[in-house]
Amino acid sequence: MKNLTVFTPTFNRIHLLPRLYRSLQDQTDKNFIWMIIDDGSTDGTEELVKIWQQENLIEIAYLYKKNEGMHSAHNVAYENITTTWNTCIDSDDMMSSNAVESIISHLEDVENDEDFYAVVGLDADQKGNLIGTRFPENLKKIRFNEIYLKYGLTGDKKIVYKTKVMKKVPPYPIYEGEKFVPLDYKSRLADQFAFIKPVNEIWCLVEYQQDGSTRNMLKQYRRHPRGFAFSRVSRMNYGTTLKERFKNAIHLVSSILFVKDLTLLRGVQNKMLVIVAIPFGILLNLYIRIKAQNYE
Repeated sequence: MKNLTVFTPTFNRIHLLPRLYRSLQDQTDKNFIWMIIDDGSTDGTEELVKIWQQENLIEIAYLYKKNEGMHSAHNVAYENITTTWNTCIDSDDMMSSNAVESIISHLEDVENDEDFYAVVGLDADQKGNLIGTRFPENLKKIRFNEIYLKYGLTGDKKIVYKTKVMKKVPPYPIYEGEKFVPLDYKSRLADQFAFIKPVNEIWCLVEYQQDGSTRNMLKQYRRHPRGFAFSRVSRMNYGTTLKERFKNAIHLVSSILFVKDLTLLRGVQNKMLVIVAIPFGILLNLYIRIKAQNYE
């Protein structure tokens, strides 16, 4: 029985999926299921996946849904994953050839330990060059929120989650007319009651596409203010320092100004912090409007 699901949200990425597929074929350990969550593609993705399923080189599950954004694809994944562990590999990324073997070897250490909800490895570029920094040597456990704030690490990391924990955390919200919610929400909630085991091994090979650049992030900030506001509320509530909470209060004010919707304050535990952040949020909102116009 497979112990790991590698799931991939995708939308019109038929030109990139074959590269990921080849990297999964090359795994030294094929004890995994590749679950493709098709977020409404119209480029022939479904037909291509059917061919791969017929090849039967690896186990592939395919789920099609209407286009609602990557976070909604994560919701569908967690509704359907049946393996003990799972990780997300984006459609423009690959796995190093021994990634699954390495992951599974480290899962054995924490599978029955309720103090851990995940293990985390490293990302590299397509040539295998490490992106960012390694974890401190002899570090046995860490919380998601500590990776960058407490230890000052840089670069994206690849997290493999216990499925039962992720299923307990409420799903990402779906907002009409918006298709983006930052994906750190589930980890921040899971952080409240368990740890992550850090591993200094490269599991994911990434390539940042132009549509994932800072330019696009500014546009997303404007187009999906409710999704960003939701994220800022969770970061305020679960932030470990006043600086972190105040920074996110500023961003929350900015998001509220884009949609003029005070109901986005629901769930904020420290509303006084939001009041103090109002003038800074106004300035940030103006800055984003100007910068986004320059990129159009």
